Amino acid sequence: QVQLVESGGGLVQPGGSLRLSCAASGFTFSRVAMNWYRQPPGKERELVAGISGDGGYTTYADSVKGRFTISRDNVKNTVYLQMNGLKAEDTAVYYCKVRWLGLDVWGQGTQVTVSS
Repeated sequence: QVQLVESGGGLVQPGGSLRLSCAASGFTFSRVAMNWYRQPPGKERELVAGISGDGGYTTYADSVKGRFTISRDNVKNTVYLQMNGLKAEDTAVYYCKVRWLGLDVWGQGTQVTVSS
């Protein structure tokens, strides 16, 4: 059974940092790209960052370039999102996603709130 479990969200002040984790199980983790998405209140879900199976290729939304870093540990089957310089507009529920055997599988999400 494919499963993704996010953690690491919380309340942080503007300019602060958080590191999100997504623990994966039930599939060959190192063979697939992983993605982080977010859904701000009242808005559509959007792609934040992606990373290839071997970690050699990453991509970012323009809104987070230079502030967020995606990485993965293929021994721990975990993907991370390091978020620095957080802004109020980064407030959202953050999800990790994998596409496995033609199906998109999502985690349950973790709330990130940026507020003073």
